[in-house]
Amino acid sequence: MENILYKNTKISFTDSGKGNTIVFLHGFLENKKMWTEYAAFFSEKYRVVTIDLLGHGESDSLGYVHEMEENAQAVNEVLEHLKIEKTTIVGHSMGGYVALAFAELYPQKIQKLVLQNSSSKEDNAEKKLNRTRAIKAVKQNYVSFVSLAIANLFSENNRTRLSEEIEKVKAEALQTPLQGIVASLEGMKIRKDREWLLKENRFPLLLILGKKDPVLNYEENLAQIEDTTAELVSFEDGHMSHIENKEALKTVLIDFFE
Repeated sequence: MENILYKNTKISFTDSGKGNTIVFLHGFLENKKMWTEYAAFFSEKYRVVTIDLLGHGESDSLGYVHEMEENAQAVNEVLEHLKIEKTTIVGHSMGGYVALAFAELYPQKIQKLVLQNSSSKEDNAEKKLNRTRAIKAVKQNYVSFVSLAIANLFSENNRTRLSEEIEKVKAEALQTPLQGIVASLEGMKIRKDREWLLKENRFPLLLILGKKDPVLNYEENLAQIEDTTAELVSFEDGHMSHIENKEALKTVLIDFFE
């Protein structure tokens, strides 16, 4: 594990393996540890970088709003430090929003992009209201909010089957500081719509969706790749494909990377 300073703020990352670079970006309430197994697996053939986004894991918070662009600039700072000129990015959920902001800011650095259980669309009015409610809820009862938020990411039929995994994810999520949670909710609430990036077909794109995703409506998110060259992979489960569909996801990623 290594650290750099971005705007006097610590950003934590890992760097392993050799070859073409794959950057893995975690989602909201997660951290780079969620990719440990994937990093070990893919670093046999690729250079794998995992990064803690602002206010998550071992990266510090930067102010009271963590905009997706700010996160993207922090990611770029890590790549500059590692002298990486071009990369494939895999972004889970919020990590996908950051990956899209990165692709807009640094198009020349993107080789391929994977949006895993993520969307290029901005929040609609209802989702923005829900983010505001979430900010209020986490300030009132931090532990209750985090525990419920994590359980709700899995499809209902997996909540019993994967109860042990869910407890591990909760334990990691509960390490996330309140400022990091609130700043990220504020940042996601105001993020730009980047559907145009998908329509421009600038780089190979893979969209991975869960048909029973409690967070992202499956049908709505299919619409974003109409009239694009994007590939689509759909799983029968929820928002946490890296856990709910682990082996299948590895196979899908191998095919796309190659």
